[in-house]
Amino acid sequence: MEGFVVSARKYRPSGFDEVVGQEHITTTLKNAIDNNKLAQALLFCGPRGVGKTTCARIVARLINGFEEKAEQNSLNIFELDAASNNSVEDIRNLIDQVRYPPQFGKFKVYIIDEVHMLSNAAFNAFLKTLEEPPAYAIFILATTEKHKVIPTILSRCQIFDFNRIQISDIANHLKKIAKVENIPAEDEALHLISQKADGALRDALSIFDLMVTYAAGQGVTFKSVLNNLHILDYDYYFQVVDSLMTQNHTQPLLLFDEVLKKGFDGQNFIVGLAEHFRNLLVSQDARTVQLMEVPDSVKKSYAEQAKACPPQILLTWLNMASQADMQYKASKNQRLTVELALMKMAHVTHLISPSSLNASAAEAKKKVMA
Repeated sequence: MEGFVVSARKYRPSGFDEVVGQEHITTTLKNAIDNNKLAQALLFCGPRGVGKTTCARIVARLINGFEEKAEQNSLNIFELDAASNNSVEDIRNLIDQVRYPPQFGKFKVYIIDEVHMLSNAAFNAFLKTLEEPPAYAIFILATTEKHKVIPTILSRCQIFDFNRIQISDIANHLKKIAKVENIPAEDEALHLISQKADGALRDALSIFDLMVTYAAGQGVTFKSVLNNLHILDYDYYFQVVDSLMTQNHTQPLLLFDEVLKKGFDGQNFIVGLAEHFRNLLVSQDARTVQLMEVPDSVKKSYAEQAKACPPQILLTWLNMASQADMQYKASKNQRLTVELALMKMAHVTHLISPSSLNASAAEAKKKVMA
């Protein structure tokens, strides 16, 4: 325990070139610093774990010309958590500090995290200082909820909107870390972790640490991530579609029962099935394949199954799955809602021509037999 440092801290970027998935932000900030055109009040907005505080610290270090580990950092960078220091008195104490010029370097940087948590009185007390700060003071405000920041504060800040980080960018970053740490990791496993993180790199790194601990030196595998994070395997949906194409409603019901016995929620299943239908549709056109956020190996499986599924029937299934999803919460027999949708899907053939259905069904039957 003594020497362990979580990946989110160990691999925190020390420069803009290391920040993942926020090139539009890092390029602007770097150019502003290089050309001496950095605003004195910045507002960083965006979801959790995407690099707001990290970028604020990089800005603070670069404008003073400090090395990453320089001791002067602590004398020039002041961080305030507005979630727990949100009163007028807290802001007045901060304003009092602003009056004194920095002991080292050119600038004092004030990073106020979760700024939307400040009370209205605290916001108002802060307005004048934010509008006309001393030449040596830079304010960087960070928030996950920009709509809660009062307009008079927004109008005084240069606003930077951080994006959710793309799944592919997170997966590539995890792959680099696994390589540095000499940890065997399957691409599919890293992709699954990236999906679970929902655009937050910090969450992805935390999950990655958890999976490495679980693996105990055996490597991070797709199966171990599925089991540990309680995620439904893609393979279930592929089997369901193969059965539906043969107009067999029995097999989908048995697969759904198996899913329920593993502790998964029926609504999660039907939402995942709808996503599967959507992926099959976009797989049918080379121009839309990139819209799927799945590993390359899984894209190949989608492309193969998409050949056997006419778009008319996929659209019908997608509509049925969406209807079942909407009806699920209000239903008194939620299991039956999903089962009824599956049975209907297995027998919806009247929308497509018999010849195309027979050809598609024959191809699906071969895969089932194989």
